Amino acid sequence: MRVPVIKPYLDNKETEAVASVLESGWLVQGPWVAEFEKMVADFTQARFARATTSCTTALHLALLASGIQPGDEVIVPSFTYIASANAVEYAGARPVFVDINPDTFNIDPDKVAGYLEKAGKSRVRGVMPVHLFGLAADMNPVMEIARQYNLRVVEDAACALGALYHGKHAGTFGDAGCFSFHPRKSITTGEGGMVVTDNEAVASRIESLRNHGTTVSDLTRHQAGGFLLPEFNILGYNYRMTDLQGAIGIEQMKKLGYIIGERTRRAQIYNEHLEGQEYFQIPSIPEGCKHVYQSYVIQLRNPSAKSISLDELNKIRNTIMFKLEEKGIATRQGTHAVHTLGYYRQKYCLQDNDCPASLAADRLSITLPLYAQMTDEEQEYVIDNLLKVTREHFGMN
Repeated sequence: MRVPVIKPYLDNKETEAVASVLESGWLVQGPWVAEFEKMVADFTQARFARATTSCTTALHLALLASGIQPGDEVIVPSFTYIASANAVEYAGARPVFVDINPDTFNIDPDKVAGYLEKAGKSRVRGVMPVHLFGLAADMNPVMEIARQYNLRVVEDAACALGALYHGKHAGTFGDAGCFSFHPRKSITTGEGGMVVTDNEAVASRIESLRNHGTTVSDLTRHQAGGFLLPEFNILGYNYRMTDLQGAIGIEQMKKLGYIIGERTRRAQIYNEHLEGQEYFQIPSIPEGCKHVYQSYVIQLRNPSAKSISLDELNKIRNTIMFKLEEKGIATRQGTHAVHTLGYYRQKYCLQDNDCPASLAADRLSITLPLYAQMTDEEQEYVIDNLLKVTREHFGMN
């Protein structure tokens, strides 16, 4: 049996939608993208949604539109995908890495406050909470800190479409929130991203920036007629989503409730079998949060009867994943501790132990297979082999 980490949930509706776009003759950003944007805005209860080529470009534009400038600092959790930090670099700012809460894998507000207290008159102008693996970050204290220090808040909600924090959608707390539609996310457009915001000025700025710096879209110009090109008064980018992707996104949004429901059901089955196993930390859900399980991520830990170093546990983690791969079960580490990666470590002279909880999560996390169409047989195969292989490598029966 082969069990992948993820399978996008697609059917003939997406095929038919793409065919309709092809038949229309209008393939670039147009009415299908606009409808997709409206669906995401309505779903998240945001005033505006603007589609982009990826969540990375969405984050880049959201930072620029929120006023982040070259030389500024933006606080980012270290345990995240490298795109979070890269977007800050693209804006000419510096990512400042802080540690995570090891129970949730999300940014630790105390670490944010601690850095700001220590930094004094620093260049910190923003904070980027990441809603990792489909669980919202602890936004109330983050927003309070942002108000206290007058920080811009750009939420990396790449994994978190549908996640709730005390009844409010992840991505709708700060100046802007950014979602991903990569195939490993709950819904996909192949590649693609979306910025949501309640700020009309931010939405307008993003609309211009994604379209080379003009405020007139190709479709509007086409419908108006004429033969002259529009004015370009700011430096922009080609970060536009195509109508082919927009059409897929529309059909995917119709399936989102079912996809989240099935992922949650499968996550609960994992919890039932893995809870109480002393060598695993299973996902923790704080009160008031709705986890949408973009990924089901566990973390290896020391059994109570043993004392094993991080390096030794990392070797065990890697061996477990290798043995599962031999049995046809795909796994991944959760994500990176970005402060340990070559570019950032070298540029900013960082040390692995600067963010110890992020380092441990990098070395010990395991993403298990999870997707809406997963069968009972597949999940039982994953659980049985995970428990067997792990017990063998800890020398337990």
